Amino acid sequence: MTGEPLTVAVRVKPGASRARVGGRFDGPHGPALVIAVHAPAVDGRATEAARRALAAALGVRPAAVSLRAGAASRDKLFLVEPAAPGAPEALRRLRDGSAE
Repeated sequence: MTGEPLTVAVRVKPGASRARVGGRFDGPHGPALVIAVHAPAVDGRATEAARRALAAALGVRPAAVSLRAGAASRDKLFLVEPAAPGAPEALRRLRDGSAE
């Protein structure tokens, strides 16, 4: 798997009744992918759950996804390195809500 690093803006919804990756939120980092997680916003649990959910949605190992900004915020920037060849298109589909 080779590809360019991909920066992904994410809006995390902690404490959700159903875990879900998909949808768009216009946040401070631009158009963001919405990730709802069961984990509470305590001690970084929601951030870790979102990191793992993003990795699964993009088809990469969780270790390939790292937090770049927003540790204490619902609006985060993750770096996916290296990104899978189809990751940008998959991200677009997830953001537009045409795939979950």
